[in-house]
Amino acid sequence: MTSEETKALEKQAAKLKFIASQKASELHDLVEDRLWAEFEDLPAVAEATYAACKAWKDKVGELSR
Repeated sequence: MTSEETKALEKQAAKLKFIASQKASELHDLVEDRLWAEFEDLPAVAEATYAACKAWKDKVGELSR
């Protein structure tokens, strides 16, 4: 892998980590502030958070190959 390819993967991984952090924040806000009123939203928000974290982890895994 060239240094340009590595830099591109690192940039993509950083972007995915930022998105995962945003999703985690949404999940936290739901649990902390709105759980009793909006608990039906919990599975969808949790799934989106999981998917974002997995996308980040998979991209980081590409860097170690």
